[in-house]
Amino acid sequence: MAASSAFRICPTTGLKVDLRAQSLIRANAVAAVIFLALGGAFGLSVALTRWPSVHLLPLDWFYLALTAHGLDVLLCWIIFFEIAVLYFAAAVLLNCRLAAPRVAWAAFGLMVAGAALVNVTVLQGQSSVMFTSYVPMKAAPNFYLGLIIFAVGALAACGVFFGTLVIAKEEKTYNGSIPLVTFGALTAAIIAVFTLASGAIILIPTYLWSIGLVSNIDPLMYKLVWWAMGHSSQQINVSAHVAIWYAIAAIVLGAKPLSEKASRLAFLLYILFLQLASAHHLLAEPGLSSEWKVFNTSYAMYLAVLGSMIHALTVPGTIEAAQRKRGFDKGMFEWLRKAPWGNPAFAGMFLSLVMFGFLGGISGVVMGTEQINLMMHNTLYVPGHFHGTVVAGTTLAFMAVTYLLIPLIFQREVRFPRMARWQPYVFAIGVTGISLFMMGAGTLGVARRHWDITMADAALPYQYPAAAYLMLTLNGIFAVMAALGGLMYIVVVVSSVFFGKQLVASSAA
Repeated sequence: MAASSAFRICPTTGLKVDLRAQSLIRANAVAAVIFLALGGAFGLSVALTRWPSVHLLPLDWFYLALTAHGLDVLLCWIIFFEIAVLYFAAAVLLNCRLAAPRVAWAAFGLMVAGAALVNVTVLQGQSSVMFTSYVPMKAAPNFYLGLIIFAVGALAACGVFFGTLVIAKEEKTYNGSIPLVTFGALTAAIIAVFTLASGAIILIPTYLWSIGLVSNIDPLMYKLVWWAMGHSSQQINVSAHVAIWYAIAAIVLGAKPLSEKASRLAFLLYILFLQLASAHHLLAEPGLSSEWKVFNTSYAMYLAVLGSMIHALTVPGTIEAAQRKRGFDKGMFEWLRKAPWGNPAFAGMFLSLVMFGFLGGISGVVMGTEQINLMMHNTLYVPGHFHGTVVAGTTLAFMAVTYLLIPLIFQREVRFPRMARWQPYVFAIGVTGISLFMMGAGTLGVARRHWDITMADAALPYQYPAAAYLMLTLNGIFAVMAALGGLMYIVVVVSSVFFGKQLVASSAA
């Protein structure tokens, strides 16, 4: 083993932690929480603007906030945290030194620089092109440059993760196959490479277009390649948060998968088919053939759905088996009733599992049906769907595992334990309301990106059904509740990391 490597032993889990990996996990996790706070503030302002009786922001600030919200929470918060998860799944779970820590720090620097550049550019105005940044809308050149820099940093971080797996195998720091959690992280990293490559393919020529070196970007080509990045980036999330489900079940309950082969097969299905679900964003495009649309949104997408259905059975089954082994075996549901619901890590994980399946998964399959998609694709049903996946599923799972990372990686006690216990429930209820009421408004035809659904300044007035205004009012109320849950998380995490009681860990040679 490299002489420069230094380790410590976690007194709780017995895991051997590379101190350089620990520092990088900390840095990426802290950056993630900062961008969650920024993105959450922008998101709350968007929801309060959509609330007809509040209508907080003027038109230009609404689209600016909507752009910043998407970038900060869908890219910055989630990918920074995923890089932390990758380093944890490789270096810590495999008892291995981290490969190329200098490269990892350079990757972190590039990601911070890129994210900061994009945020500053958006706040300067003239770049309110929203998360999708569809051409022929043109942002300032630094908008695209910042995204490219961020993507290069994330790709380098994935390379560090792959290198760490190679070191672990060569130095035989584990026996047999890599653990299931690490396998899930590997799935996320493989999808990340595809995602980042797709981003480079479309963002580099778009940057050249923004500075005048390329005369034209075809809008349909842009959408097709961009969604290979935009939607696939969310499939990184799915693989990562499913891996976290297994990790939390193992750490909190000592649970072991009922069938590792089935779970690994489900992750493999994600690699092969999950990105193809991006086609549901393109079903209304007349330039794509019906054969392509049908194949991607039926035969291919259903194989990806099969992967999620396997996890939907194996994760609760794993928890049930562990609980019954601990003696909670009376009747059908004692194992569930007596689960550790006061543990925020377990509660957040289980709520993420249920909400991702019922809110995000079912609505995603609905949007993958071409006939329904033609009615829904440009309505609030779409952000309602991905608030059920990316927020209720991924963000809640990431919040949940943070309560385990604070003592393990930051070596601090979790402060405000009562607030921590309630935080997953407050956030989950808020996000459930956001998702349901956005989808409800979408089924009534409310436009996805319109600043004022009352059409107060329209030359030709238009009125949605009365229920639509109720839906957006309720959406605003639950957005405030979700923001409160997010604030509780940030207070607990920040106070614990900087002011929590220091935990003592033994060192290893």
